Amino acid sequence: MGIIRIENMEFHAYHGCYREERMTGNRFLVDLEISTGLGEAAVTDKLADTLNYQLAYEKVKEQMEMTGNLLENVAGRILESLYSSFTGIAKATVKVSKMNPPMGGQIGRVSVTMSR
Repeated sequence: MGIIRIENMEFHAYHGCYREERMTGNRFLVDLEISTGLGEAAVTDKLADTLNYQLAYEKVKEQMEMTGNLLENVAGRILESLYSSFTGIAKATVKVSKMNPPMGGQIGRVSVTMSR
């Protein structure tokens, strides 16, 4: 068992409950951690024997391009997409962060982390 991490994926997306957020969008960061078997690929050196993290990134990107009200919804959709697309995932954790959220003060980010 091993861990594949894709960190600080950056997207401009239109998630939020407020009309303005859905019109102008915001900057989001996504971190992904996938626990899966890596032993065979460590021996064979073949992409076919591991979880292709380029394809995992594409699944995250697809979900970030779909508008949602809540970060919880976005994170849940990302997890569902990964589990539907790949076999051999023992555990996946995704963190979705909205940068500079419009909350009436200076806030660096708000994040939601979900695991399955």
